[in-house]
Amino acid sequence: MRNRLTPYLFVSPAMLLLITFGIFPILVAAVISTTNMNISAFADWNNVKFIGIDNYTKLFADPDFWQAIGNTGLFAVFGVPAIVVLSLGVALLLNHSQSRFFRSLRAFYFIPAITAIVAISLVWGYLYNTQFGLLNYLFSLVGVPQVQWLSDPLLAKFSVALVAVWRGTGLNIIIFLAALQGVPKEYLEAASLDGAGEWKKTFSIVIPLMRFAIFFVSVTTTIAWLQFFDEPFVLTDGGPLGATTSASIFLYKEGFRLNQFGYASAGSIVLFAIIAVITLIQLRVRRADDDY
Repeated sequence: MRNRLTPYLFVSPAMLLLITFGIFPILVAAVISTTNMNISAFADWNNVKFIGIDNYTKLFADPDFWQAIGNTGLFAVFGVPAIVVLSLGVALLLNHSQSRFFRSLRAFYFIPAITAIVAISLVWGYLYNTQFGLLNYLFSLVGVPQVQWLSDPLLAKFSVALVAVWRGTGLNIIIFLAALQGVPKEYLEAASLDGAGEWKKTFSIVIPLMRFAIFFVSVTTTIAWLQFFDEPFVLTDGGPLGATTSASIFLYKEGFRLNQFGYASAGSIVLFAIIAVITLIQLRVRRADDDY
């Protein structure tokens, strides 16, 4: 009996934290989403009334919500492949060279991952500034007129996503470098004896053996982009004209600026369901690939 209970004893602290800060808040949000709860509830709980699915009905008829979902989808479609491909490419280059310079670059690429997002966004905000930004200055040297990086709705999407891609590559590069260390050198040496070049070894041996790492990075990056908040919030506050309003920013504004906690909770449950479905699809694809 002791041997059976020991593993559960060791995992119980982690499970307790998961239930307290993961599962329990979801259940609370699901309950709040069926009420008209707002900030006045903290003064008088009698103001809270059960309204059923009214918040969800209103949410699905809200064009601002669908615009936020569409923006989030565009961000994910652009950002996830960009981060995975860029991180993998840089990791392969850093792993290929063993010089001291390239080893020092590993720490350099990781710096954005540990830098405060507010500091990063402020720096990029100055770079994007229309009047005195460095990017527009460099373009002016070759005769390009001023670019409205954060004022044009289409360019604002690209500009905000670019900052997130730059920031998100560092951690994933470290993950891919760790996975590259696990590739058996015997396979690469055997391929070299058979006359395979670097490209052939990379695409026929290295990348297939890194499938799990690529899958892990793809799943975590997808979840992060579906919860995209920091960069558009600091750089544009969701503007212009809602062009960079992600689902998370929409929920933040509804809940904490308009004090519609029940309505925002309904949106959070919908977003949670979307993330869960996409993650389950990715897991199913991974399982089918393993079976194949």
